[in-house]
Amino acid sequence: MTPRGSRGKPVTEATPVTRVGEPVTDDEEFDVEEALALVKEANGPASARPPHPGFSGRADQSARPGHPGRSRPADAHDDRHHRATPWPQARAAAARAARPARPAAGARVRRAPVGVPLDDALGLVLAAPLAALTDLPSFDTSAMDGWAVAGPGPWEVRDQGVLAGHAEPGPLTDGEAVRIATGARVPPDTTAVLRSEHGRTDDKARLHATREVVPGQDIRPRGQECRSGDQLLPVGSLVTPAVLGLAAAAGYDTVTAVPRPRAEVLVLGDELLTGGLPHDGLIRDALGPMLPPWLRALGADVVAVRRLGDDAEALHKAITGSDADLIVTTGGTAAGPVDHVHPTLRRIGAELLVDGVKVRPGHPMLLARVQEDQHLVGLPGNPLAAVSGLLTLAEPLLRTLAARPAPEPYALPLRDQTHGHPYDTRLVPVVLRGDHAVPLHYNGPAMLRGIAAADALAVVPPGGAGAGQPAEILDLPWAAGGIGVCLT
Repeated sequence: MTPRGSRGKPVTEATPVTRVGEPVTDDEEFDVEEALALVKEANGPASARPPHPGFSGRADQSARPGHPGRSRPADAHDDRHHRATPWPQARAAAARAARPARPAAGARVRRAPVGVPLDDALGLVLAAPLAALTDLPSFDTSAMDGWAVAGPGPWEVRDQGVLAGHAEPGPLTDGEAVRIATGARVPPDTTAVLRSEHGRTDDKARLHATREVVPGQDIRPRGQECRSGDQLLPVGSLVTPAVLGLAAAAGYDTVTAVPRPRAEVLVLGDELLTGGLPHDGLIRDALGPMLPPWLRALGADVVAVRRLGDDAEALHKAITGSDADLIVTTGGTAAGPVDHVHPTLRRIGAELLVDGVKVRPGHPMLLARVQEDQHLVGLPGNPLAAVSGLLTLAEPLLRTLAARPAPEPYALPLRDQTHGHPYDTRLVPVVLRGDHAVPLHYNGPAMLRGIAAADALAVVPPGGAGAGQPAEILDLPWAAGGIGVCLT
């Protein structure tokens, strides 16, 4: 995807953001999971429960336990909201969490570099330098269709021409020429290659040049691109289609790369249908079809998608039985009667790294370390809130696991005034039009209509942003240039 940073303004701490506009309405920012959290809050704060041994919310200074509830006036705004992690720190914590620890002596290194066939290496990151295995080209070749000629003209033309892929032809003598194809081996003692359009034959079948012949013209000499042993690409290079071509040309069948992170998706909720129209209080599962390809676009190898319903034992069994690098759950991250993610993490002694993020939609998201080399990202159940959690926590973690560099942050002016949340960052679907980002409607937590038409998400600070105000832009992994629809 062509980076849009050249179109936008680099994001810096000094980028001014004017806080304007009124808070978004409850129906736009307040969802069922928040309501359940408030019910729980009314019966006593979740933090009053004794913590399970090993279930820690202070793995780093920016991650604190708690379930952020609905925003209220400042004088009634208890510390529940303040225990959530600010959005930038949550992303940074997710990236740090995936950094490999030093393995113990004799321990198996789970994410050791692997040899990957070229057909499977697209999108991976090189874990070893790509060095030339041979000279490129490995012999003198013709850069054009025409004639290989020796000495000054005119030239007598051999009957048998030289084609690509054939054995080395016999040497030429002065005054001799031979028909040659692009990519064919140049005969020894060739002076130059005369292009087809720069030569003519007379009635005696002798070849004449129609312009000056310069020695060495249109010959690609051996080693012109590289010599055997030259470093072509360093460690950390992303394997693009062009890199695959270069590796193949240099003689590689496999490359040494960082393996794709393995991800497993656990879809929770008894109310979800896998087909047909919603009915009788049941709704279609949008996250089951959406999350696996989105995770693949972020570089993961999705090894399983399991639909567990609201079953605490099934969730416990699925988490403890998974060998994925990343487990992604959907729903169940609030404090309702069937929200089993937190209790299950306490039960298995997981380390809670991020519990709630100051972002809308999606603030009940969480990140936990299940094992030293295994993490769980808990996404809210509302679809756009889940997207927010995916880009806030899963994307940085997967990026670090895959050894990919962070994208260069950039900003674009918002075309329209964009309302913000009083206290939290807000992620708003936008389309990119020229040098502006156009906010889209249909951006409530349960809505996918806006994000389906979007190129990116705009990061709107607490309080909102005015028309013309720059906002950080998070590109969607498949958006290359807009899709020509604007739902405003």
